[in-house]
Amino acid sequence: MAWAGASETVADGLRRFDAGKSESVLPRQLGMAGANGRWLARGGGMETADSSEDPIDLIVRSVPRHIWVTIGAILIMLLSSWLFFKPPTAPGSAGTSAESGSETLEGRVVEVVSEETISMDRHEQPVQQVVVEITRGSQRGRQVEIRHGETILIAEGSRVRRGDRVLVEYSNGPVGERFYISDFVRWPSLLLLVSLFAAATVLVGQWVGLRSLVSMGISVLAIAGFIIPGILSGHAPWPVCMAGALLMMTATLYLTYGWGPKTHTALAGLTISLLLTGLLATFAADWSHLTGLGSEDAAFLTQAAPTPIDLRGLLLGGILLGAVGVLDDVTIGQASATFELKRANPELSWRQLFRHSMAIGRDHIASMVNTLLLAYAGASLPLLLLIAVQTPSLMQTLSREFITEEIVRTLVGSLGLILAVPITSLIAGLVAHRK
Repeated sequence: MAWAGASETVADGLRRFDAGKSESVLPRQLGMAGANGRWLARGGGMETADSSEDPIDLIVRSVPRHIWVTIGAILIMLLSSWLFFKPPTAPGSAGTSAESGSETLEGRVVEVVSEETISMDRHEQPVQQVVVEITRGSQRGRQVEIRHGETILIAEGSRVRRGDRVLVEYSNGPVGERFYISDFVRWPSLLLLVSLFAAATVLVGQWVGLRSLVSMGISVLAIAGFIIPGILSGHAPWPVCMAGALLMMTATLYLTYGWGPKTHTALAGLTISLLLTGLLATFAADWSHLTGLGSEDAAFLTQAAPTPIDLRGLLLGGILLGAVGVLDDVTIGQASATFELKRANPELSWRQLFRHSMAIGRDHIASMVNTLLLAYAGASLPLLLLIAVQTPSLMQTLSREFITEEIVRTLVGSLGLILAVPITSLIAGLVAHRK
């Protein structure tokens, strides 16, 4: 019997120990006994434990804690979306050509029959006579002839060539069928670009790059699976964006940097900074009398959304999402710098750690504020050109809501970034000093 054999082995080992001959006998004997059973030392005695392990317990202990945190944050987002975020169907949103008489089709340009140029609104407009074969939609298989450029304003780069894939708007009304080309089919080129980006990220970053790609996927999931359904279901955009941003950052920070004081500190600094950014955005919107109707997209959304949407709250939520990515970079950078300072000189007090970390953070602020400004300026370049050609005074132009919105986005995001540096440095200094 295994138990009897093990008992005799231990008894023999103890007798030899009493005789002064136990220099490595007992460990070897216990190692032999371990082949028959697992031994635990408790209170000076010996007892056996069942060699079989609970598979669930094995899985829980084998998966690192930061992975469980990431999984937990993702599950919270998905379950919350499934239980509480159920957007109603917009009137006519499910309509097809049979119900509404209009549909967006996909097609391929088979032939460019002719080209000409006409005058329209003080500039030259190219017009093409093309034959398009419908490849997707209710009219699939048909070949239709379309005058491209007469219905919508197009630029020189919007000329189509044979083989181009295009979006075709189709309507069937009292005057009969009508087709016109509205845009190019761009998803194949986007798929190629995404593949190149993913390959370069993994090639250069290796495992860190792979984790960053997964983190990007989590961010997309948070926006598409949590934030957008939450807003469309009628919930206030500001709290939904705040909760989604914090869950998203919790998942991505722990997945990328692992479980440790650096990640804990960065997440704490990010949370506090994001809350302060949200409060600043609220006050700035009040002071500036912003309503959220500063863009055509917002005005169209009021008509197309299945439920009434708080456009001012949507503006505030957009400011939060725009700032959280930069706050992520700043907080993890400050936390990492502080812990490295402590590792290099363990004698530093928390005040000294804070002071040295702030010296690093000031350089970070200068570069990141400029980065944030250029990011917003690049996205709003047509708006900047519009300001340049406006005939009213500069102060009147800046008072327009669509311009004020962009200024508030930039300034509030920059203020949140500036506040994140001392907040994270202070938390990191206190935590590193106590380690």
